[in-house]
Amino acid sequence: MRICVAQTRPRRGDIDRNIECHRRLIDLAIANGADTIFFPELSITGYEPELAGELATHLDDSRLDVFQEIADSRRITTGVGVPTRNQPRPSITMVLFQPHEARQTYSKKYLHGDEEPFFSSGQSSVGLIGEASNIALAICYEISVPEHAQHAFESGAQIYVASVAKTVRGVETAAQRLSDIARQYSMTVLMSNCVGESGDGICGGKSAVWNHRGLLLGQLNNTSEGVLVFDTDTQEVLQQTN
Repeated sequence: MRICVAQTRPRRGDIDRNIECHRRLIDLAIANGADTIFFPELSITGYEPELAGELATHLDDSRLDVFQEIADSRRITTGVGVPTRNQPRPSITMVLFQPHEARQTYSKKYLHGDEEPFFSSGQSSVGLIGEASNIALAICYEISVPEHAQHAFESGAQIYVASVAKTVRGVETAAQRLSDIARQYSMTVLMSNCVGESGDGICGGKSAVWNHRGLLLGQLNNTSEGVLVFDTDTQEVLQQTN
């Protein structure tokens, strides 16, 4: 299996333009042999809490159909980030597109205090995914909640994928935390972050992969869009920036 994390530069609230960026990076991932790709937190809209209410959408939004078409025709599983409608506020969600299967969602359960005025906790979870059903998903602040990684491990996860929108300062703390998770639970850990301006500041990139001993295998820079592709059989990492 070749699992990919993408690094994007979202344009604030520009869903159509951001979808085109996703398509370009999916093509790049497929060219490097990936069969699964995950994008950063709220990648389709950018991490913009104050705009989330007006940008929130639903699972069957026709603008997202392109990802199901790609999944079916090119046999790649894709996870993209969008705010989805919920009460009383939208949830931070990853929508999953798998070949010839119904769309699924994973919504962020654990919110940072700064997010609570803008978002509602999401209770839906797809559980473990992937060909071997061994991939657990996390969205940003959830990596700071010890119970989250522990639950993933106890559920049988061998790979832990964090979809984040971390600032330049925050990404260093996140990297250390994810390395610790990898070492503590003997899981391969991947992080998908974005670059450029967001509602939370300047995103710090450095999307990365750590092996089950917590050692860094590969990392993108803090300025460019690109992909990291991890081969679960050979433990090799390919990285390419746009």
